[in-house]
Formats: sequence, structure tokens, C-alpha cells
Amino acid sequence: MIVPSPEPRGYPGNLGSLFAEHAHATRPAIIDLYDPAAPREISYRELDAACNAAARGLARAGLKPGDRIGILSLNRSEFVIALLGAMRAGVIPVPINVKLAADAIIYILQDAGAALVFTESALRRLCPPDIKAVEFGAEFDRFLDPGPFTAFEPAPDSIAIQPYTSGSTGRPKGVLLTHFGQNWSRRILAHTRGTTERDVILVAAPLYHKNALNAIKQGLTAGATLPLLPQFSVERYIEAVGRYRCTIISGVPTMMSMVLARNNLLRSIDASCVRTVMMGSAPSSPQLLRELKTRFPNAEALVVYGVTEGGPVPLGPHPDAKPRPAGSIGAPYAGTEAKLVGDASPDEGELAVKNPGILLAYHNLPEDTAQRIRDGWYYTGDICRRDAEGFYYFVGRTDDMFVCGGENIFPIEVESLLERHPAVHQAYVMPFDHELKGQVPYAFVVLRKGAAASEDELRQYALANGPAYQHPRRVFFLDQLPLAGTNKIDRQKLRNWVAGGTLRAVTGGA
Repeated sequence: MIVPSPEPRGYPGNLGSLFAEHAHATRPAIIDLYDPAAPREISYRELDAACNAAARGLARAGLKPGDRIGILSLNRSEFVIALLGAMRAGVIPVPINVKLAADAIIYILQDAGAALVFTESALRRLCPPDIKAVEFGAEFDRFLDPGPFTAFEPAPDSIAIQPYTSGSTGRPKGVLLTHFGQNWSRRILAHTRGTTERDVILVAAPLYHKNALNAIKQGLTAGATLPLLPQFSVERYIEAVGRYRCTIISGVPTMMSMVLARNNLLRSIDASCVRTVMMGSAPSSPQLLRELKTRFPNAEALVVYGVTEGGPVPLGPHPDAKPRPAGSIGAPYAGTEAKLVGDASPDEGELAVKNPGILLAYHNLPEDTAQRIRDGWYYTGDICRRDAEGFYYFVGRTDDMFVCGGENIFPIEVESLLERHPAVHQAYVMPFDHELKGQVPYAFVVLRKGAAASEDELRQYALANGPAYQHPRRVFFLDQLPLAGTNKIDRQKLRNWVAGGTLRAVTGGA
């Protein structure tokens, strides 16, 4: 039974002090796995002191509330310290995707007006020379100014953090998220997910992305322990689950598919400790959910809907405690709202949400802000449907939908169809230009270990089990799908491979 959640009006206070209730605890807050040979445990007390030292260091360097600093780094404890320390000082951290090209990184830092950037030695070359850079390590240690610090007291519209969208349809956009709104977000996440100080939450998604930031907010709010991998690696991920007895693991569906494909490694650990597998940022197929239940028998596979601008997690448990159906992305939290617009049916359309956590605005982009935020509603650009109980289901992004011979196709529909084939472990579908049809679906497939299938076999399977217009015109076989910086599929790399003729499309399997 879910206890009624607090009234979601946003919460005062500084987001950088999110673990104030646990600040004197000596148990581990973070287990830094940056160096696999030398894991480092940072207690809550040590983390609190380090965040204060970072805030003091920023003040000593002349930064004031409202100034921006960039963070360009793989996951490590110093990233969290710089992030929370900046917030305590009223300085706005701008976490940056490390896999962006140098010109995109320069654009973000200049667009944000960053006065300083924290980075690591391997990435310093990507930082513009006219912005002061401080490397994590000895240089960062010298930057810190140990001692007590009184955190900046934010107003309701004070900005806590400025992440940037991926920029898949144009230049990256800075998203202005407030202390008050993100305090609501962290509390609602920890509360509705029943997180406690006994939980161990594995973080492998990049800290510049909402998935990992949500895990940090949820975990530290509850006083949990967070093993922190520098980046996703199947081997290190599985090893960490077993070694640290992780209770909550998370990632995008592609990451989980890669984990499930390593049966030999999964069998080598005791996975009974896992109580929740959280997946977001991309659709999760019914086949993936079933396999997760097999490999993690004590875990609930939780499909999480998140959008940086929208909460970032605007949906969760049903306010009447109704059990969530498999594949549902949840229902609006008590006291928040969601609606579907722009379709003939009231139960399908573009999802719009209203809650304290939505963005205040896009940074220096009033037209984009006006387009996306109307009368307090954030229009997500995601197509969803709603069932009779009030649960929502993700259908696809308006940007992802394409038209083939006059018919609308959402890639997830074709992917789910192909993944029902017994030889298919994972499928990813993208549109490619076609002279007559406009665009047609191409499929990129990872087969199950030891299984075999041909391109024609999968095309015929799709034709026999779904609408003819949905069948993939080409099927390419890969050992694994390539990942981009946010651990989503690297769409451009797939396009380049197809254009360069480097993929095999005749047969697949061992």
C-alpha cells in the first residue's frame, strides 16, 4: 500500500543540501568505482564536507549566485561534489555530454556563459582556452576550500541546474530547472519508490543525463548507498550488482538487453538482492520485461517515463494505489496533472504535464519556451495512450513517427513485432528515405546466442504477423547495437554504417 504523498507544490531549500538529514552519517554515500583497482568509499559526512569545500572554493574564486560553471567528466565522486557544491553556492552547474563534438561543447559553455569548467585530464582538450578549467584530481583538491558553509537560500524561481537537451533536432537547448521544483522531484521519487538507507543503487548512466541525476537525487535523499561506475560496461555493471548487493539497478532498455545477453556473467552472481529494475528514456518491449523477470526473479521491472523538461519524472504509482500493468509508464502523482491532446481520441495523443518540477524556461529561447509551455502545461512531444484505469503507455515521439506510403509508423511497433521472433534478442528500427514510399523502416537486429535467422526470414515474419506497410525493407545483423553518450542507440553511426556498406544483411547468427 502506498502512503499518500506530500502535497506537491514544490519545496523550499537548496537542492545541494538534499541529504541534510544524513549529513553526519558515517555509512557510505558513494562508492566511487572510477578506478577499478581502487574503489573509494565516501561517507555522508565526508561528502557533506567536500560539497561545502567546493562551495567555498567557488566563492573564493569570485563566483556569485546565478553564475554558471560547466562539468565535463565521466562519472566520479568529484562530479557529484562539484554539482552539489555549486548549488550550495547558488552557482548553476551545467553538466555536459562528454561524447559531444568539441564545437558543441564550446557552444554549450558559451551559451550558458560559464565562468569555469570542471573536467578531467583526458577531456581538457575539449574545453575552450578562454574559460578557466580545473581538472579533477590534484588541481581540484587545491581548488577546494575546507570549512563550514551556509548554503544559498533560493527563491521559488531560483535555478538549481541547467542541463542541455541532446539537440537531435537542432542546437542543444539549456533547460532551466529550479531548486523548488527539483526538491519536489527528489522527494516524490524517494517517497513513491519506497527508497530507504538500506538500499544500494547502482549508477552507470552518465551524470549529465536525467537517468543518473534522478538516481543521485533519489538515493541521497533517502540516505542510500550509491556505487558509481565511470560509464556503462556490461562486465563491470554485472560485477557491481553482485559485489555490492545492489537493490536498485537502472538504465535504458538497450543497456538491460546487453546485460541479459551475458548469461554466463549473470549466472556467476547472486541477483536475488535486486528488488527494482528501472528503465527509461526509450520504449521497453514486452519480451525484455519478461526476460528481466526471469533473470532478476525478486525484482519489479519498472518502466519509467522521464523527460528533462517535464519533472523530470511526471508519472509514477497510481494515486489510488492500483497495481501498475506491465509496460505502463504510470499515472500522474496525486495533486499533479497530465492530459493527451491533438488526436481524435481523448485517450491517445501528445502528452502534456503540469507539476512543480517542469522547467521554468529554456535558456535565452523565449520562442521555444512559449511553444512548449502553455498555461503552466509542458507539452512533451511524446505520443501516449491512456487506459480506463488512468494508466499511461508510451507510443512514440512525434519526432520518431514517420510516414510510409501514407501510413504512420512508430518504430516501437515494428521492434516489438520483430522481438517476438524466437531468434531475435533485440531489434531497433529507423526510417530511411525511399523514392516511392517517402520513408521505409530498416531494422537492426541482435540475435540470441546460438540462434540464426536470415533477412528474408525476418521480413516474411513481419509480413505474416503485422501490417504489410510496417515490415522492414532491410534487416541488418549486429553483435550489439552501438551506444551514444546517453546510452541510447547511436542513430548516426547506424546511418553511416548503412551508407558505407559495412553491415551484413543476408544472414545472421552463429
